[in-house]
Amino acid sequence: MAPVATAASNDTEDAASNGPVKLFNPFYSPSYGDDESDKGYEYAQYTPYWPDVKWEPLGEQAVTERALLADPSKKNLFSAATNVQHLTPAIGTEISGIDLRQLTAQQKDELALLVAERGVVFFRDQEINIHEQLELGRHFGPLHKHATTPVPREPGLEEVHVVYTDGKRRPDTSAFSKLELWHSDVSYELQPPSTTSLKLITGPPYGGDTLWSSGYALYSSLSPGFQKYLEGLTAIHSAVQQADGSRAAGHTVRREAVETVHPVVRVHPATGWKSVYVNPGFTRSIIGVPKAESDAVLSFLFHQIAVNVDFQVRFRWTPNAIAFWDNRIVTHSATFDFWPHRRHALRATPHGERPLSVEAYEAAGKQAKDRQVDLWEQEGVSAPATNGHAKVRGYND
Repeated sequence: MAPVATAASNDTEDAASNGPVKLFNPFYSPSYGDDESDKGYEYAQYTPYWPDVKWEPLGEQAVTERALLADPSKKNLFSAATNVQHLTPAIGTEISGIDLRQLTAQQKDELALLVAERGVVFFRDQEINIHEQLELGRHFGPLHKHATTPVPREPGLEEVHVVYTDGKRRPDTSAFSKLELWHSDVSYELQPPSTTSLKLITGPPYGGDTLWSSGYALYSSLSPGFQKYLEGLTAIHSAVQQADGSRAAGHTVRREAVETVHPVVRVHPATGWKSVYVNPGFTRSIIGVPKAESDAVLSFLFHQIAVNVDFQVRFRWTPNAIAFWDNRIVTHSATFDFWPHRRHALRATPHGERPLSVEAYEAAGKQAKDRQVDLWEQEGVSAPATNGHAKVRGYND
């Protein structure tokens, strides 16, 4: 299901710049930056750099689920906002009127809970700098250091993930399909990320949007029998192709690639809601079933992530906009439609807990829930009965 890892290759001539343009696979080939082309750029200190260092393997890390400490009404966060707008029923909320630099600890906890419930939360016009963004990220958990992707040139920022594309590299659409770009960040780690933030510091005049898809909504859309089947499965998540892409580009792999087994359905520790936890970028196979079955199940889930628009929200970036999403319950994908413009963003990525299966979550005496059914019950609405004989209805848009 995944593209072959390749280095940037296949030079082509750019009529505008009269120089070579690199074609690349934007997922497994690292970002590109160089000292010469970045001279005079306002944020040159945050452009990509690959330190030639080696790090020890990641071990178990203590994390505190901050969303469990939040006021469920989120009154402290919401009272400080001028507007709170849900963008779709399933996923996405935009908040106005809040300066992220001024959040109290209680408001940070409530933000974590809101992100856990809504999947992704957006703020615009934020002056928070990368050091403050990292400090905010640490409130949610110990920060992840990526083994292969670039860090900023400015020293001391090894916990920052740089997202960078400029006119010197153009995505090679023959090297990948759009489905394959959907992913949950570093899901191959033993403790994958939780409340992650990305701030855009330079963007194209249009294009370069990001889409997020809800694992809660995907789970809720499935038949009860298929839900139960998936709850008993585990899958392999692999860092190997990402590491191979970095080596092929001539960069040091700072921590050796790992492959980790996670449940196909995980439960968020704060909401108790079940979420499908596979992604085209890093999930390779389901354990304990025939390969044909694994391929068929993953293909179905991957296509639901990528093509079911009822699960998705799309964000139009503007400079100084920042998104917070919960990597445990959403997947995301960027659009590479903005070449030859520059797109530059910085990410802070806290570790979460080891993914909890439904069985492990309920072993503690709690009940894991279907998000949609839980929301209907909270609103006093009965879930619609399904008898396999639903009437065909027209499409009216």
